[in-house]
Amino acid sequence: MKINVSDYYSPEEWSIFKAESAKHETPFVVVNLDIIRQKYDELRKFFHFAKVYYAMKANPAPEVLALLRDLGSCFDIASRYELDRALSLDISPEKMSYGNTIKKVSDIKYFYEKGVRLFATDSETDLRNLAKYAPGSRVFCRILCEGSETADWPLSRKFGCHPDMAIDLLVLAKDLGLKPCGISFHVGSQQREIGAWDSAIAKVRYICDYMESVGIDLSLINMGGGFPAKYISKTNEMEVYANEITRYLNEDFGDNLPEIILEPGRSLVGEAGILVSEVVLINQKSSTGVDKWLYIDAGKFNGLAETWDESIKYPIYSEARGEDCEDFIIAGPTCDSQDIMYEYFRNPLPAYIKPGDRIYWFSCGAYTSSYASCEFNGFPPLKTYFVDSKA
Repeated sequence: MKINVSDYYSPEEWSIFKAESAKHETPFVVVNLDIIRQKYDELRKFFHFAKVYYAMKANPAPEVLALLRDLGSCFDIASRYELDRALSLDISPEKMSYGNTIKKVSDIKYFYEKGVRLFATDSETDLRNLAKYAPGSRVFCRILCEGSETADWPLSRKFGCHPDMAIDLLVLAKDLGLKPCGISFHVGSQQREIGAWDSAIAKVRYICDYMESVGIDLSLINMGGGFPAKYISKTNEMEVYANEITRYLNEDFGDNLPEIILEPGRSLVGEAGILVSEVVLINQKSSTGVDKWLYIDAGKFNGLAETWDESIKYPIYSEARGEDCEDFIIAGPTCDSQDIMYEYFRNPLPAYIKPGDRIYWFSCGAYTSSYASCEFNGFPPLKTYFVDSKA
């Protein structure tokens, strides 16, 4: 399938990307803050009843955080280092949650000392640490979520607990002097099956009913992230997600909705960025080989980590001459045999592409520069450049 720019960006947006890209040596990411602004406004329009807690890990750039701060967003924080960055930008701790269920005692103490009072948990050990080092805080329990296998980047195994354990933990939280306030779940990143939210919300309803019977009122549902960005595979528009999920909530909770939290990351910033790379080499492994290998100056270890297992299928585009297209195995520049982005999924490129030509990877505003933080083989982390028409 040949990629058409117009399926992803308006002529004006593409012109802005190209103008900024022309200034820099590859590889790099360009982020258009106008698109993030549009995505945030869209999310608030369709989920007007929910609070947005941006998942910082998707793109923790100060420019992105400052923009979302000014738009009124709250923030999902996963480490003390993210906390420090948020605080340095004058983001109030009252607008943060510590959403990582895996935390050191020293980190719990640090968050509490800095003023954070909303914490996620999914285990008794973590809960007892919270009671000791973040006394009186509000806690919500993350449950395991079925159906995440339909997500391109599943998140169901490492985090969360069985609903029955969540009940036990929330009862214990109250006994320990904490304030059990709700349930969280995550249906998986880049979730294209909207029904995954239906089953998760039904589980939350069951837990809330039981907790009410033992005298604990749960007033919060943290629905996590999962809303998709536009890659190769088609997705519904945000309005469709919102309409369906709102219907699920109304079916289970009626007009008496609890406080709803969303933790979008990819859906807010993914489409706002493009990764610009350059073809380094094209070759074949034998004189009779049918597969052509195309090596570029970006790879799994400097920006394209989510191509692991070919999970995220980015749209890639080149302006190389010629209408004919050809399939290539696409690999990165490092001396690691795992540094192959696409071997089985073939993303056609112009047949006459050559070393020195640029390849544009669309929808790369999330989980690219934030993953490219090491210097494997000495290749430096990706640089990111920002454009903003309202600056």
